[in-house]
Amino acid sequence: MTSRAQRPSLDDVLNAFAVEHDQGSSTLARYLKEFPEYANDIVDLSRELHRTVLDEDAALLPEDLARIETAWQGHVNAAPAGVPDPLAALSVAQVREVATALGVPRQVLAAFRQHRVVASSVPAGFLARLAALIKASAEEMREALIMPPTLSGARNYKADVTPEEGGPITFERLLIDAGVSEKKRALLMSSGDE
Repeated sequence: MTSRAQRPSLDDVLNAFAVEHDQGSSTLARYLKEFPEYANDIVDLSRELHRTVLDEDAALLPEDLARIETAWQGHVNAAPAGVPDPLAALSVAQVREVATALGVPRQVLAAFRQHRVVASSVPAGFLARLAALIKASAEEMREALIMPPTLSGARNYKADVTPEEGGPITFERLLIDAGVSEKKRALLMSSGDE
């Protein structure tokens, strides 16, 4: 028999019971026999787990289904319809090529892909050059920039500097945060060219 000092803690016993495949009466009886000092807590957990299973199996009422459908339709209707995102389909290699061609760190393109750049702050020349490199129109690029921000947990790039996730950012602030030199930044801001 196990000594008192080596007995599992209440949390350990409850966690073990919670992950049992069968939490029926035979499993409950076994735990109560083996850990009588935790009987009240084990019974409480058993009741709670049983109640949760019953709640999950309960059918939704017609009113609940109607509310869910209404909420879903609101979500569908709020999504921008038909606005293409020209940056979304770029592969890692393509992002690298475009960043190199534009002379900017990849984190700049990541901010564009996440729709975090204030569209009105991007010089027309830079936007036109970016659009040409990804075979899109400048208008498609502007439309994509005004889409709601998207933050990806699984990034498809490696930034030179760890990007900060936040709200909208101006193009110039993005270049500063990306470590673009003042001279290069001035060129990009004035005409969008290198």
